[in-house]
Amino acid sequence: MIRIETVRKQFGSTVALDGLNLEVRPGEIFGLLGPNGAGKSTTMALLTGLQAPDEGRVSVLGGDPRDPALRARIGLAPQSLALYEALSGRENLSFFARMFGLRGERLRQRVDAALDFAQLSDRQHDRAGGYSGGMQRRLNLAAAIVHDPELVLLDEPTAGVDPQSRNALFDNVLALKAAGRTLVYTTHYMEEVERLCDRVAIVDRGRVLAVDTVPGLLRAHGGLPVLVVERGGHSERIDTNDPLAELNRLAAQGPIDAFHVERPRLEQVFLHLTGRRLRD
Repeated sequence: MIRIETVRKQFGSTVALDGLNLEVRPGEIFGLLGPNGAGKSTTMALLTGLQAPDEGRVSVLGGDPRDPALRARIGLAPQSLALYEALSGRENLSFFARMFGLRGERLRQRVDAALDFAQLSDRQHDRAGGYSGGMQRRLNLAAAIVHDPELVLLDEPTAGVDPQSRNALFDNVLALKAAGRTLVYTTHYMEEVERLCDRVAIVDRGRVLAVDTVPGLLRAHGGLPVLVVERGGHSERIDTNDPLAELNRLAAQGPIDAFHVERPRLEQVFLHLTGRRLRD
């Protein structure tokens, strides 16, 4: 579906991608997780043919994403909203559908389906500029899928939306997967990756640091569970592969007031691999 092989991309003195290697399988939601400046948006630009690699090779759907015929099989919801605020929701979707060659009844059907998908049918004739942030994000996604693409690229699709809109967008993403679409999802929100993605690549400075399922990343890079025991007004933290056995050992030494187990989280993996230095 997608193969990126030893790709390098540089803008002036800034190296955006430095030997990037990735493979995305058909039908999966593949997460790209990384700090600001990691190369996520540059990767998306390569996958849509908006940029060409300086070195290496990018193959999408078996071909070159710069081929216009192939690009018609890709949908992109960019981080910066790609909408015409003076047009209504329906007019926006009709415009983008026409750009992909849809006409007549097929165009009407796809616009109706995209409006329903985004839960905007009741506001379809309102100007997009008057939509809430969450509605604009949903319309942005609807514009990406109005032509029924095989591959959908989502670049920070929940930026700046409220919890209800985020949840609706999650449902949209899972519905696309259930319909057989392949999705690439960039974000820096750990909970989104944990909830949605089949596999995740953690990227930084234009390189892949690790790629696996979330459980696989936790096993490889998350460290041991931590048993936290409270007794006598003191707290003790113990790294252990077997929290129950450790708890029984401690209980045999005297009463325990309270305890809990802290399991490894994806955030720990992310910070372990990318470091804790601020990224502005």
